[in-house]
Amino acid sequence: MNNMQQMMKQVKKMQEQMMKAQEELSTKTVEGSAGGGVVTVTATGQRKITNIVIKPEAVDPDDVDMLQDLVLTAVNDALTKAEQMAEQDLGRLTGGLKLPGMF
Repeated sequence: MNNMQQMMKQVKKMQEQMMKAQEELSTKTVEGSAGGGVVTVTATGQRKITNIVIKPEAVDPDDVDMLQDLVLTAVNDALTKAEQMAEQDLGRLTGGLKLPGMF
């Protein structure tokens, strides 16, 4: 019975650490870019886009498709980096286990 109580304490402690780590991820940011930096996207560790910057030289009214591709590439780059950051931060707590509902 004592082992079960000890295990429950450890589970509770791990849950608290996971909650804290997820809260911290909401304040950490990463930046993705495309076109040599003419489009940059900022995302939180919880994969929320918080900012998009498009430099004037990226805007060509005759080539809107190119701008759309640059934005899409930069967004995907930022989200990939955010996911990698989350996996790294949360992986320290889970020992690399992929837990359901976690990044």
